[in-house]
Amino acid sequence: MTATAPKRESFDVRILRQSGPGEESRWETFRIPYEPNLNVISVLQKIAATARTAEGTATTPVAWDCNCLEEVCGACTMVINGRVRQSCSALVDKLLAESPGEIELQPMSKFPVVRDLVVDRSRMFRALERVQAWVPVDDYYDRGGGPNVPQELQEQRYPLSECMTCGCCVEACPQYGKVEVHRRPNESQESYEQRQAEAEEGQFLGAAAISQTMLFNDHATGGMIAAERLDALTASGGIQECGNAQNCVAVCPKEIPLTTSIARAGRKTTWHMIKKWFDR
Repeated sequence: MTATAPKRESFDVRILRQSGPGEESRWETFRIPYEPNLNVISVLQKIAATARTAEGTATTPVAWDCNCLEEVCGACTMVINGRVRQSCSALVDKLLAESPGEIELQPMSKFPVVRDLVVDRSRMFRALERVQAWVPVDDYYDRGGGPNVPQELQEQRYPLSECMTCGCCVEACPQYGKVEVHRRPNESQESYEQRQAEAEEGQFLGAAAISQTMLFNDHATGGMIAAERLDALTASGGIQECGNAQNCVAVCPKEIPLTTSIARAGRKTTWHMIKKWFDR
């Protein structure tokens, strides 16, 4: 006869909490009755329903971000058991196999904390603005079908289009440093955002923005401003800041070939700079 593993009755969830931007963080532990097939979002919902620590002390409900619950929106990214990932697809049974008896949750460290596990990922969207990660249009008249896209190019572009701007790649990147600007009392939103943008000037764009540059430069219409995007990639904080650690591709939940995009961007920007030098 083989011995069976004892039935688990409960497990602990240790959460790094923070009441607001710039405030001191603290750890709190919660005890959750075990159920099979839970994910981290389910666990956070159970914690919110009781709002009591493992010691029985009343506390405030834990704040977290989520939306689609099917690994599409990217909102629920957090650091779970020391690894950045999506909490909607992080299954408790697998996590307890990694760390028996306890699950540890922390907010991403590269973004300002709004509260508890909620962070402000605006910096990533501003990086997309810097590289103009969109298809420019002059009007919205029906101009008929666009140019045919070769199957090979479709297969190359589709994985890049799956990017959720979740932040996993930049959280794992050693070149992507934290930039935090605290809002001043009675400061307008416009002034606050301007100070944020100034603080981020010259900081590394990150793998997501580089990959999206390649996606839109390969687009039949988006390629019309390819040179402007490549200029953004060669400016301060551009692709030259990449240290090729390859952490980004290892943690991407959509398995996007980020290092391939970075390599392609490196070749494109090199030729772009050579061409600009000869065109002077």
